[in-house]
Amino acid sequence: MKINRYKITNTFNLLWSMIKYNLKVIFGGRFFYFLLAAAFVFILFTVLNLVNARSTTLNPFFLILLPGLLLIFYPTTFGIQNDVNANMIEILFGIPNYRYKVWLFRFVLINIVIFIMLWLLTLMFSLVLQKTPVTSMAFHIMVPVTFVGALAFCVSTLTRNGNGTAVVLIIICMGFWLMQGQIGETEVNLFLNPFQVPQGMNTSVWADITFKSRLYQAIGSIICILWGLYNLQKREKFLF
Repeated sequence: MKINRYKITNTFNLLWSMIKYNLKVIFGGRFFYFLLAAAFVFILFTVLNLVNARSTTLNPFFLILLPGLLLIFYPTTFGIQNDVNANMIEILFGIPNYRYKVWLFRFVLINIVIFIMLWLLTLMFSLVLQKTPVTSMAFHIMVPVTFVGALAFCVSTLTRNGNGTAVVLIIICMGFWLMQGQIGETEVNLFLNPFQVPQGMNTSVWADITFKSRLYQAIGSIICILWGLYNLQKREKFLF
């Protein structure tokens, strides 16, 4: 019994040390500036909506979605480049099953931390401004945020350059944003807002569209992650 407790304690301490170390690696550097930018954007857009709103009802989905995209942008876009710049990439490639033990763990950790941040942001909005289904809202926002993060990770394994990945991601996101008028009420809309039912549309039909949208994005996230992990097998392309 004592041996089992000792093993459990050691395993917990090791896991906690891994989490703390990877949090420093993931959210170090310029992430603090992205965090400040996310908070500033949320406050700015909330104030502008309050000032210009014709009614007292606000839609928090897009107010929280943009900070979420900003938060996941840095760690997934510049993560591999940061490893290269810190001369860590060769050491990491020396670990068996590198792609699973390191970057997959980091990606999960990134999403957990950002979900907690978005949940707290949604809770604050619900308490201060307007009652909102906090957990449901945070979950629906995390689906496109996770997809964008997975796409950024995948693209970064192709370009092997953070700035190049950033340009590609901005173009893709801007393309989806500009096409809102054409695809706004379809399941292929990356920024579909499930809490805003279009006028004249049956709620069950809208629920089906929302489900398909979230399913497609979840499948797309898995494909992007697997593709990125597969690209990480080509170690010679990352060791400059």
